[in-house]
Amino acid sequence: MKILITGITGMVGSHLAEYILAQQPGVEVHGMLRWRSPLTHIDHIQDQIHLHYAELRDLHSLVALLRKVQPERIFHLAAQSFVTTSFDAPADTLHTNVIGTTNLLDAIRITGIDTKIHVCSSSEVYGQVLEDEIPIKESNPFRPASPYAVSKVGEDMVAFQYFLSYGIKTYRTRMFTHTGPRRGDVFAESAYAKQIVAVESGFCDNPIRVGNLDSIRTFADVRDAVRAYWLLLEKCQPGEVYNIGGNRTMTCGDMLGLLKGMARCPIEHVVDSALLRPSDVTLQIPDTTKFHKATGWVPEIPFEDTLHHLLDYHREKTKNIVLAA
Repeated sequence: MKILITGITGMVGSHLAEYILAQQPGVEVHGMLRWRSPLTHIDHIQDQIHLHYAELRDLHSLVALLRKVQPERIFHLAAQSFVTTSFDAPADTLHTNVIGTTNLLDAIRITGIDTKIHVCSSSEVYGQVLEDEIPIKESNPFRPASPYAVSKVGEDMVAFQYFLSYGIKTYRTRMFTHTGPRRGDVFAESAYAKQIVAVESGFCDNPIRVGNLDSIRTFADVRDAVRAYWLLLEKCQPGEVYNIGGNRTMTCGDMLGLLKGMARCPIEHVVDSALLRPSDVTLQIPDTTKFHKATGWVPEIPFEDTLHHLLDYHREKTKNIVLAA
């Protein structure tokens, strides 16, 4: 079996490639990347995968890629995924995520390949939910609170439309917060972990700077998430959408408290108004019953382990920087 991962150089894409190589023998892993994509996350597996240059905004390149690889499964993970950045560059975010996904689906239509495609939407599409809507079901109304969330609504719906109109086997997920090693430092838990390590290493002084600590999130480990994605295309139904999420719910302040408790020195923090969004989503607790019934998937990695691994990831990066200096 040949599979294609868009965004293979990112946190989720690189972990998915690792999972498939380790747990799914006989599967040929192909990855799509742009010419400027950093390869740090996949350096250790480059000799086991096949990499191809293409661009979501360039339909011709996608058609050529699909004709060459003929993947039986596609995991579409590439996106402009930074919420804060989406406020600064809303049109770019919409173009990458909505038009880029449309191009990929159109490339499947044009080539006529028989493939299953996972389209990765986001829990951000639900926006600020009401308290009586918790836990959030797939049928909950969309109230997108950022340009990123709007782009994910578009991506989600265009995948559904291509299923209805052309019979393309699209499988949509709305994944809630997931983190772990390789998490970009523009995301809260990774930003906090990076700053904690910088204080530990003497590169900066207390206090670290944080954003909204009252926001409630349900956390999962990225390695549990990619296992869920594999099961999605194994056991779920095309045209359907599934919430996926962890089993640890807490405020961002509680999450920060766990990280501070794992630090190697005392850590202080201060809320920085520059890190507060113009509009925010502060209550995210998923109902994952539909996905569990279809696949039997449950999270396995304790959240404390996830945070330890995230801190160790930043410690290793910091150590390498010191050694290179």
